[in-house]
Amino acid sequence: MVRRSKGLMSKKTKKIKSGGRFTVSCLTKSFSIGDKVGLDTQPYFSGMSSLRYKGATGKIVSKRGSCYVVEIKDGNMKKNLVFHPIHLKQL
Repeated sequence: MVRRSKGLMSKKTKKIKSGGRFTVSCLTKSFSIGDKVGLDTQPYFSGMSSLRYKGATGKIVSKRGSCYVVEIKDGNMKKNLVFHPIHLKQL
């Protein structure tokens, strides 16, 4: 009998699948520092964080390469996470 894979995205890909395709404007979104954004994980694995932060909101602190550093509040603790713009939505 073959063992099931226990990889990073095991049992999680169903949660992020969507029927839509990505457009160029979706991949090249730009935000300015201080903007409020919502985290919406898409099935594009570059710059994707853990699925526990899906649906969280935060503000953009800085830019790193083509990604953005977003400050969110997890309980009482502030965390800085790096996301690709495809996973962010303007609020």
